[in-house]
Order: sequence, then structure tokens, then C-alpha cells
Amino acid sequence: MLREIADLGFTHAELSHGIRIVLLPGVIRAVEEGVIKISSTHNFCPLPTGITQSAPNLFEPSVKDHREHEQWLRHTKRSLDFAAQMKSRVLVMHLGSVKFLWFNPAGKLKAFVRNNPTVTVPDDKAYRAVLKKGCEKLRLKMGPYWQQVQASIEEVRGYAVERGVKLGFENREKFEELPLDDDFDSLIGGLAQPHTAGYWHDTGHADIKQSMGMLEHRLHLEKNAPRLLGFHLHDVTADGKDHQPIGAGRIDFNMISSFWRPEHLLTLELSPRVKTEDIVESKQRIEALIEARFGA
Repeated sequence: MLREIADLGFTHAELSHGIRIVLLPGVIRAVEEGVIKISSTHNFCPLPTGITQSAPNLFEPSVKDHREHEQWLRHTKRSLDFAAQMKSRVLVMHLGSVKFLWFNPAGKLKAFVRNNPTVTVPDDKAYRAVLKKGCEKLRLKMGPYWQQVQASIEEVRGYAVERGVKLGFENREKFEELPLDDDFDSLIGGLAQPHTAGYWHDTGHADIKQSMGMLEHRLHLEKNAPRLLGFHLHDVTADGKDHQPIGAGRIDFNMISSFWRPEHLLTLELSPRVKTEDIVESKQRIEALIEARFGA
């Protein structure tokens, strides 16, 4: 797997939340033999025993249930151990979600769009009224979940510091997922040691949220730029399909690249269905933007 990535011209890779335990010997060997370096890893990596497909939300730090929390804590620490072994600089993390037993506001948003196919989202006045009410309901409901997230982070932050790995909190694409997009700065700034964690920007997720009317991509990056650690780079088609090749969709990567800094990690996060030639072309497009931004 890593040899194939290296043969495409990549010097570094991110180990995702789809790495099964049976792959670890080969991964470790590839790193030890200098085939490739690991820039970042993604919780949970490796996957818990018995899980055979990507499962970053298998256990959530927002859940108060003692058994699930213990599993989240155990596997996050295990991921940090492996990240340190691979000399990964960042462990990218999802931070859970707000649970609605009934009447999730996201359902009302989807129903509105489905029942009003001719309206222009997100600018339609009626849509924005539904969105505003949904966001208010989400804020009212999130308190206990958000408190649990912050407590969970503190449980692993010191463990990460000891292993020389920063925690990267990723922006999410679903309505009810945490953090809410306005809360990254206060979350990270409120840590006992803010420099031990940072913001991880996913271009596709931000674009999807922008299409929902929940943020403005550029303004969101401007707000979180001081705490940026890295990027997941992928495009989004006009119909909202993400993890597409760079240049195949609607995202303005010239704008995205204006926020890059030399210390940032840039990861192409493309669908497994993307063709090899499109991966190579995406790499070339990003390299051209890097050269334009920083010079040869």
C-alpha cells in the first residue's frame, strides 16, 4: 500500500482511520525501510480489533456512557502510541456529535430541500428560517455533549504531549457534529496548553457546510488561521459529492492555498474510486499552488 503511494511520487502519507491491525507489520516495515514517512495519523489508527472498515466515529468523546467513553479513551491512547511510533506530528480527531432522540433539526433541513426542489439553497428566505431555528435548537441541546468533549480532550492531551504528538481537531460536514464551526477558537484557546492542539481544516467539509449556509469558507479559515495545523484537500462536485480530485469541483483552491504556511501538513484525501491519473494530476495541481505560494 505505502509502496504504491511512494511510487506515485509522495514522500509522506497520512495513515487513516481505515488501517486494520493486519496491515501494521507492513506499515512499520515500510517506514523503517525508508519507503515513506508518516506526516499524520487519524483516530482510530489502527482500527479496533474486529473492525474491518473505516470507523472514526465508532466511539465518540461526546458520549457520557461509561463503557463507550472507556473504549474511546483506550483506542485514542493506542492511536497516540502508534502515531508516536510512526513519528507522526498530528493525530487528526473527530469530536463526536449531539444526539437527538426525536426531531433532529438536520432532518427538517433535508425535508425542506427535498420538498422544495426549485428553491435556491442557502439563500432562500424560508430555508434560512428553518436553518436558523435548527441551529438554535442545536445550541440549546449541545451543552452536556460539549462539556463531555472538553473533559475527554483533557484526558488525552497530556498523554499526547508525552509522546510528542499534537491533537488536530477536524471540522465536520454533518449538521449535528461537534465542534460547531464557531467554536474551534474557544475550544483550543481554552485548553491548559493551547499549543498542544490545533485546528485541522477539511476543504470538502467546509464547502458542504457553506452550501448549507452554515459558514463562509474564507471567513472560517481567516478566523481559525492562527491555530491551523494542516489540511485535508479534496474537491466537491456541483451536486455535493466530496473526496473528488483537485480541480474536478467547485472549491477555490487558490483561496485555500493563501492560508498555507510552511509548517502546515497538506494531505490529499481522495475517494478510493479516484483513478490513478487523477491522483497524479491532483498532486501536480497542489504542487503548482505550493510553488506559486512559496516559490520553487
